[in-house]
Amino acid sequence: MPATVRLQWGLWILLLLLLFFTLLPEDGIMQSGAYALLNTAFYALVVYGNISFLYPRLFLKNRKLLYVILALVGLLAVGVFRTYSMMWLYNTFFNMKPDPAPVTTQIIVRNLSGLLTIFLLSFILRIFIAYFVLKRKAEEMQQQHTQTELELLKSQVQPHFLFNTLNNIYYEAFREAPHTASLIERLSEIMRYFVDESPKDKVNLSTEINFLENYIALEKIRIRHEIGLTFIKDIDDDHCIPPMLLMTFVENIFKHGIDKTSTQNQIAITLLCRNNHLIFNTRNELPGHPVTAGQRGSGIDNLRKRLVLLYGDKFELKIDRSDNHFNASLTVPL
Repeated sequence: MPATVRLQWGLWILLLLLLFFTLLPEDGIMQSGAYALLNTAFYALVVYGNISFLYPRLFLKNRKLLYVILALVGLLAVGVFRTYSMMWLYNTFFNMKPDPAPVTTQIIVRNLSGLLTIFLLSFILRIFIAYFVLKRKAEEMQQQHTQTELELLKSQVQPHFLFNTLNNIYYEAFREAPHTASLIERLSEIMRYFVDESPKDKVNLSTEINFLENYIALEKIRIRHEIGLTFIKDIDDDHCIPPMLLMTFVENIFKHGIDKTSTQNQIAITLLCRNNHLIFNTRNELPGHPVTAGQRGSGIDNLRKRLVLLYGDKFELKIDRSDNHFNASLTVPL
């Protein structure tokens, strides 16, 4: 099986599992599984309908107006069909009430907005597929010792191409869905961080904070209910720290410290510069069904090993878990 096909299967399986475990706390195993399968099927229909049919046969052949019209009509048709399919599934197998749940305009609009987001993100998948195809060709050319042609091929697949494409998608989305455009912009900034900043020994504090804020914004879209989050910063931008040093605490909050069925999730994050030290604190409420200590501890253990390599014994890492809250604190020299 080609690498590009394995990659696509992996992405769809990952999406399926993500949808399943997101729905699981409220809908149960059977309902979550059915909804996850159905939604993944519709998402695949939108993605491959665009990148395998509409885009190459219309847009790339300069029939852009027809491409836009058919894309909009297709999204509308798939959105309506998805809505009625989901409601039929719910009313037939999972609705415990005597009367069937109605199909409302609000539900249709919500489903259409979700499909529009998937439609825009399909361009990113197309870019990644093209990247791996070109990468495979580059490896074949390297084996044939055609160095000149190899360098030419490599030059066609640079990270800035991906960022420029994301920017183009951002501007297209901004006119129709500003919130979606904002999320695409944050995704672009995170990817740029991984490419440009994470290989460095140290990054500016403001860069690290921007990365954390982008990560938080993208994680929040997976949570149904709004969360109460405060992020207090009192820092000197001139200071630098190793990249990804603060990520573990924030990642743990969203992995293990959020009750997706609750409307009362509260998170407090503070980042301070005091006496040539950086002090980072996080505090979150524990969910009703917390994970085991072993699940939570691996990330912290890995962070502790990294801190020892970076700072020796010149750091302080504290973990405090009470009945209702989980607190983490890190102090490192600047």
